[in-house]
Amino acid sequence: MQLRARSYVEYFPADGAEKAVTSRSGGGEEEMADTTDLKSMILSFRVSELQTLLQHAGKNRSGRKCDLQHRALDLLKSRNASHYQKKIQELYISIQNSNNLTLNPDPIDQMRHKVGHGQQYPQSGVYNTQQMQSRATPIHLGHYAAAAAYQTRGGATMMPTTAPSPRYPVHPDVRLKRLPFYEQICELLKPSTLLPSNTSTRMHETSFTFHLTPQQATKIAMSYNAITKGEYSIQVQLRFALLETSTEQEDCFPPGVVVKVNNKPLTLPNPIPSNKPGVEPKRPPRPTNITYLLKLSPTVGNTVTINWAHDYTRNFVAWIGLVQKLSSTDLLNKLKAKGVRPAEFSRGLIKEKLQEDADCEIATTSLRVSLMCPLGKMRMCVPCRPSTCTHLQCFDASLFIQMNERKPTWNCPVCDKPALFDTIVIDGYFQEVLLSPRLPLDCNEIQLTSDGSWTIISAKKEKNSQVLSPKVEPSSSSAAAVETLSDEAEVLEEQPPKRKAPAAVIVDLTLSDSDDEPPAKKTAHRIQGPNENIVDLSFSQCDFDQMTIFDDCIPVLLD
Repeated sequence: MQLRARSYVEYFPADGAEKAVTSRSGGGEEEMADTTDLKSMILSFRVSELQTLLQHAGKNRSGRKCDLQHRALDLLKSRNASHYQKKIQELYISIQNSNNLTLNPDPIDQMRHKVGHGQQYPQSGVYNTQQMQSRATPIHLGHYAAAAAYQTRGGATMMPTTAPSPRYPVHPDVRLKRLPFYEQICELLKPSTLLPSNTSTRMHETSFTFHLTPQQATKIAMSYNAITKGEYSIQVQLRFALLETSTEQEDCFPPGVVVKVNNKPLTLPNPIPSNKPGVEPKRPPRPTNITYLLKLSPTVGNTVTINWAHDYTRNFVAWIGLVQKLSSTDLLNKLKAKGVRPAEFSRGLIKEKLQEDADCEIATTSLRVSLMCPLGKMRMCVPCRPSTCTHLQCFDASLFIQMNERKPTWNCPVCDKPALFDTIVIDGYFQEVLLSPRLPLDCNEIQLTSDGSWTIISAKKEKNSQVLSPKVEPSSSSAAAVETLSDEAEVLEEQPPKRKAPAAVIVDLTLSDSDDEPPAKKTAHRIQGPNENIVDLSFSQCDFDQMTIFDDCIPVLLD
């Protein structure tokens, strides 16, 4: 089915010359496009185009995209459908122009596209196969884009004046921050822009292919170490960063990123959950090792497929390189190879801090500095501090590097400011102090004076005075003597003697209760209480006559 646009140009040969004839429909009225084509145009609109069309028709613009599409399709059934046809075509043509869909693309752009997407790097054998896919558009709707390429005004041919959408460079000049524990050998893929293939959807996919040279493949294979959990000391590393060329960029994963290497899923760092509602969890910024998924052969290419969710406010780049992994011992040796900062530098800094100010009534005459590392709480072995910090307190270089090997933060443990590995230097002044024979083994703190010298702060051992206790006269019973003991002597406590249980009281109820018999003698029973009090339980036989005995409470002892 062939569509008839508003105006088109036909060429008829006549006398060796081309004659342009503009054909219009009879009666000067424009023919309406088929309803099917108009529906296809409306369904290809984005939310912004749908809202523009509904605003032009005076309809409600709020709601979801499906609701907006239903309202726009209802316009084709109204009486003024011919009036809305022109607006639909204009919106569709503007979309085509924004997506750079013209009949005759710029040959310079074609050359850039070929060079950018098929560029080969002989040093690393890289082939970038990233494909730019245009919006899925029916073929029969391309006539409207063709008609928009030419507009006749007074017989003159005019090109469309719609400005093309901004393009992002294929290989931008993005600089990634250097990682201390990885030494770069070469680049396998320069920083490449993750270009969205279709602006109507958020999820996008792109692929990159690179080749290894025989020397690179051999290096990687020979660096395999079966003892250290099968790791490679020479690795192929994948990094993501923001498309920003002003400063060095840190690692930053695109949202919703999924990576496959040779159609095998790559394990990425686990995302860090967020407490804020509606905030997508972010992955920790660190590089990714893809060596174990590669084909270590110079004859076979390796393909990296990246799926990500497009962020309309930010763009990302991907970088692939060959690096060598370093250990904390290697970094410590590199730090020592850089040399030691002269002791005169720190001595001048001490004099500057302790310099007397005539305008200030309170002057600092000395400073106390600890020789203990704030990280390990032990005496420092290799004292160091960042060159960007102004404090005198140092920390141990070995512990600092080992902690950043586990969790790379690279912050100063004294002032919590950024302390990159390149800015760390060994302090010669404190190294002399630690190696000085004047320093005792038990001294962990020194005092700095205004002339740049140092003195020892002796540890004052306070001895506790003897504990005095009141004298206790010995009683008849055996009691432990109270002595004054020092803090270091062992204290032996003598347990008090066990008290004997009181004798059982036997009550004889068989005596006669006649009045002729003399009253029984009172018997006193001595019961010793805990406070050495004596309880007198004296009673006579007549006392029992006046007592009421309950069988349930007191057992009667009868023969």
